[in-house]
Amino acid sequence: MALMVERARRLGWILLKAVLRFSFMVINNLVAIPSYVLYLIVLQPVRLMDSDSFWYIEGVMFKWLLAMVSSWGWAAGYTVMEWGDDVRPISEDAAVVIANHQATGDVCTLMMCLQDKGTVVRKMMWLMDHVFKYTNFGLVSLIHGDFFIRQGKPHRDKQLILLKDHLDKYYHSRDRKWIVLFPEGGFLRKRRETSQSFSKKNNLPFLKHVTLPRMGATEVILKSLGPQQENGSLAAGDATRSASKSKGLQWVIDITIAYTKAKPMDIQTWILAYRSPTVTHVHYRIYPIKDVPVETEPLTNWLYQRFVEKEELLAHFYETGAFPPPEGQKEAVSKEMTLDPVWLFLIQSFAFASGYMWYNVLQYFYYVFF
Repeated sequence: MALMVERARRLGWILLKAVLRFSFMVINNLVAIPSYVLYLIVLQPVRLMDSDSFWYIEGVMFKWLLAMVSSWGWAAGYTVMEWGDDVRPISEDAAVVIANHQATGDVCTLMMCLQDKGTVVRKMMWLMDHVFKYTNFGLVSLIHGDFFIRQGKPHRDKQLILLKDHLDKYYHSRDRKWIVLFPEGGFLRKRRETSQSFSKKNNLPFLKHVTLPRMGATEVILKSLGPQQENGSLAAGDATRSASKSKGLQWVIDITIAYTKAKPMDIQTWILAYRSPTVTHVHYRIYPIKDVPVETEPLTNWLYQRFVEKEELLAHFYETGAFPPPEGQKEAVSKEMTLDPVWLFLIQSFAFASGYMWYNVLQYFYYVFF
């Protein structure tokens, strides 16, 4: 009987915490997102006179909004451990980021772990499924210049044309640097069986922890944004780890996301926090753009190899609880990614103060004109 009472109390506390968190996040969205939109409306004269300054301000507010989302998970004890190459030295360079995709929580994880990487979040562009356009954050992403891609064969050719047009129009004009995409084109649980069947028919590697990537969007990005081609590969340009003024892509950053016990985290968990505090592990590998082919067949082979490597990384992680050490080293080194609670408090305070201000401004105009 005592055990049943204790379980009921624990369940009641989980439910109460979930309701309180959800209520806070609804209010957070209701003040932060409209404030972001209204600030940008008021700043339209700045956009006409000084576009660079306008997009700088927009990028700062965009980063703050993503920090708010990150804080929801961080407050629940959902932290990130980072492995592999250090991406901070290339945070100001142009790069394409390819990541494995297991659940909706992958986006939240990237929002969190990229917060301390210089101006990356402010200057990044996301490629995401078109359904995200209809979420609460869809309007923000639309304004920021992210691209919503529709999956499926009937839409593929048209979507790739639209993606190229989008990159030509927005990438350089808004000073974007990192462009993030999930080449698998869907969640692992939904695509694994189809991918394995395709692999079997075409004598390709059999993958359990990732699926074979799709080429279309990656190929369009590399051809549209990469420097001048040399012998079927992208030229190195000024691809050094120091700051560079090259307008072309300089790096491919391969990110592998691993969840404890291979249990992906979805956005519902991130919001309601019904899972105990847990650590998500993120592994980085950096490839110079000169090593990346752009012709369809070589690029296909190159990208397939990256996902074979992801499979090996994840298999090792799920077996040992750690990623394997880099070649030539005996032990892999990891570092916990942390967020500054004071900074998060100030951002949240600004959001609620802005919401209060805009409420009073709109109320004043309503009474004056109506």
